[in-house]
Amino acid sequence: MEEETVIIAALSSLSLPHLSDLTHSLLSFTLHHRRRLSRLLSSPTLFFLTLQHLHSLSLPNKTLLIARHLLSSLHLITRHFQPPPPHPSTTINHRDLDAVLLLLLLCETHQHDPKALEQPYTEWRPILSKFYSDTMLTIGCTGGGTCDGAVLLPFIEMVSRCRKFIGVMGCDGNEGRELAASPAAVVALPAVEVSGGGVECVICKEEMREGRDACELPCQHLFHWICILPWLKKRNTCPCCRFELPSDDVYGEIERLWDVLAKAGSGKVMIENRHGMIDRHVGESDGLLSPNGNANYGG
Repeated sequence: MEEETVIIAALSSLSLPHLSDLTHSLLSFTLHHRRRLSRLLSSPTLFFLTLQHLHSLSLPNKTLLIARHLLSSLHLITRHFQPPPPHPSTTINHRDLDAVLLLLLLCETHQHDPKALEQPYTEWRPILSKFYSDTMLTIGCTGGGTCDGAVLLPFIEMVSRCRKFIGVMGCDGNEGRELAASPAAVVALPAVEVSGGGVECVICKEEMREGRDACELPCQHLFHWICILPWLKKRNTCPCCRFELPSDDVYGEIERLWDVLAKAGSGKVMIENRHGMIDRHVGESDGLLSPNGNANYGG
């Protein structure tokens, strides 16, 4: 399924209040990035230093930079479908944020006009500034307005481009690769008292005695603490149902959160109740979104 289709299907399953909340979050996120990019393009010194930093990065490190930017964007969306990780490690320092925003602008400019960047790099700043200004004029609602399409569609296109780029670089496959659960996610797991007999820990195959504390995963499966902790140090999946806990692997987290979006778009989404996380099927779409329209600049 195309990236844009997955995102739009997921967002279309949100209620109008949740969609409005998401739009406001994305507006704040987008305006922050536009301010950073405008500052970068208006300062010859900052532009040169950022471009120099970008050129110093290897292609794998450029890919990782885009991946971290994508992951922070996915966290904004998926928090409406499942609780966010306890301490998501998606913060990007200003230097790297400027670098990834410039890299994405270079990609977009090259896609729009492949010959634009054939000029000496000393002439790139005015070229990029003009393209950026023209783009802002066509988007509209760049101030404090809440035009949903003007916020959502560019964001969807950015996320789609980033994921496609990571796919082209071969960084989107985690099949057969075991990832440890994030320590922060493990520490946040609740201890619950076992009620009733006959509850078996599937790891050791022994019964969990009534009244004793057990570890409950978000999917509500219970395990002995002494059994589940070593398990989660090696893999981030539930032994019973393969529910995935957050990990500290950037590419693994992108795939985990993308799977959350895909399930939401297909009508199945994880929600939180007072007992933990359960599956439900969403009903008719409350939000109305219409699809609109690859970047590959390695430096």
